[in-house]
Amino acid sequence: MDVKSKVTKIMSGQPTGILATIRNQKPHSCYMMFFHEDVTLYAATDRQSKKLSDIEANNAVHVLLGRNGTSWEEEFIEVEGTASVENNAELKKQFWNENLGRWLNGPDDPNYVLLKITPKHIYYVEKAGVVQPEVLTF
Repeated sequence: MDVKSKVTKIMSGQPTGILATIRNQKPHSCYMMFFHEDVTLYAATDRQSKKLSDIEANNAVHVLLGRNGTSWEEEFIEVEGTASVENNAELKKQFWNENLGRWLNGPDDPNYVLLKITPKHIYYVEKAGVVQPEVLTF
């Protein structure tokens, strides 16, 4: 299986991951629910989220996806990229699911926006201890 197929398999199979932004010149991480088109990631958030001001000040982000924490043998990916705010109504409907109802009132909620994460590098790590991950560079 080629590295891009391995990456998209993880993106499809493990939607919960960690998004790191820069806040007050320090890393800030939070769990997010991720969606994807090809290798571009999207995450739903509230327009009032501090993540948006983080990204406005510095759009460099880092995402971890894939590990369940049950074994050192689990594969995962690290995504280095840039984030932007996406307000496309069709994409918001496409990615909406009822789990988002904890934070938002539906796909037409005016506070619902997507973070679009455009990758620069994606590192695929087959398991803990791998010294040289496979890399996709864009």
